[in-house]
Amino acid sequence: MPNRRHFLETLSAIPFIGSLLIGSTSTGNAARASRRDYFAELGVRPFINAAGTYTALTASLMPEEVVEAISYASQHYVGLNELHDRVGERIASLIGCEAAMVTAGAASALTLGTAGVLTGKDEKKVIQLPDLTGMKSEVIIQKAHRFGYEHAVRNCGVRFVEVETREELEKAVNDKTAMLLFLNANNNRGQIKDVEFAELGKKYGIPAFNDCAADVPPVENLWKYIRMGFDLVTFSGGKGIRGPQSAGLLLGRKDLIEAARLNGPPNANTIGRGMKVNKEEILGMLVALELYLKRDHESDWREWEKRVQLISDSARSVPGVQTEIYVPDIANHVPHVRVWWDRNSVRITPKEVVEALRKGDPSIETREAEEALHVGVWMMRRGEEKIVARRLKEVLKGCQVRKDPT
Repeated sequence: MPNRRHFLETLSAIPFIGSLLIGSTSTGNAARASRRDYFAELGVRPFINAAGTYTALTASLMPEEVVEAISYASQHYVGLNELHDRVGERIASLIGCEAAMVTAGAASALTLGTAGVLTGKDEKKVIQLPDLTGMKSEVIIQKAHRFGYEHAVRNCGVRFVEVETREELEKAVNDKTAMLLFLNANNNRGQIKDVEFAELGKKYGIPAFNDCAADVPPVENLWKYIRMGFDLVTFSGGKGIRGPQSAGLLLGRKDLIEAARLNGPPNANTIGRGMKVNKEEILGMLVALELYLKRDHESDWREWEKRVQLISDSARSVPGVQTEIYVPDIANHVPHVRVWWDRNSVRITPKEVVEALRKGDPSIETREAEEALHVGVWMMRRGEEKIVARRLKEVLKGCQVRKDPT
């Protein structure tokens, strides 16, 4: 992790970042002066996010400094490729990888990274995608790692080859094999674990790509998998890092990042042309990453533990209700509360509780799964955990079966 003083000195030495830090206050004040309630005008109802960083719930809230960076960038013209170059270099230096680029989310990174692996820097091949005539066309993936975002890889025209064991993977490698794809969230499900998977890529000289979209925190994951030996790694920018929701990070080998860049905007005739990242998002993503690396992550964790404990205690005060505080193993690796109850004591389903909280005032988004209510606390603003605790208790208590005193 870079020394804090050196980090800040380096920032001030970079012209566009230095001017951003010096001149951001007036921009922020101007933004705060706005009194127009846009969502109210549109009839869109904001809510307390007690679910998590789900895309459909607009993921995370950006820090003020990120919003100021976006506003700053919106007032200046710059060369997009030059900005991509400088920001990519800065991100790579912060994380400790060969190269990096800001993408239009992690799904875009999957497409561009795969395209870069397939085409290299051959501009004829870039134009040819997704027609893979004369090119490698297979991506090896563990059966347990098939996932709902894999279309981002298949966009490039490749065919998935499913394997379950190391022996099967080694047998599957042939002259058509372009890449090995790994879903980090499913590391505990597949038989080939992350370290071994990366090693196999090195053994056969095949790029290994790890999708870590929702896998910070912990902060160490930002460099863990590159050091482990993966050639490409992607993270969502708008989840734990709290950058623009439509931004992401693609990290890895310099030659592959350069090839990925050729397959995306502002280059016109490419498979990634529609995956634009504007100057505002590029700069906002950089500032979000800088802020995230400087955070007191232990303090954040303690705050989340306090929040889940408060909500857990409040729910358990209703007779018949039970709770469990848990931390998912990999993706969304932060404290959550699982709440369930005896239906003979509290006559309401988890799905109905979700709906009641959503329709209440204020609106609260939670999540129902496996006959229980799940509450995430890390996307809440300070103090909102008290509102969630109170409202959840009210809903559960309101459906409690009253015993006849006689």
